[in-house]
Amino acid sequence: MFYTYVLISKKDDKLYIGYTKNLKLRFEQHCAGLVKSTKFRRPLDLIYCEICTVESDAKRREKYFKTHYGRMFLKNRLKSYFTGLKS
Repeated sequence: MFYTYVLISKKDDKLYIGYTKNLKLRFEQHCAGLVKSTKFRRPLDLIYCEICTVESDAKRREKYFKTHYGRMFLKNRLKSYFTGLKS
């Protein structure tokens, strides 16, 4: 299984989008400051993920999420999160 995931920085409210084979390990690496691109944006929350059976699908999803339309999809999909209706 491969995972496409979205993190949000509690420091600057910006999103980080990535993919991985081991979501738990990768999230722990982000939280520990071992990932260069998120090291100074901690603390982070995992706010969305999708599971793919093929790595190329996960890569394609990651690339899509980084486009304007992909960000619009995430904004709509996570509307309750962004409007403060988190549970």
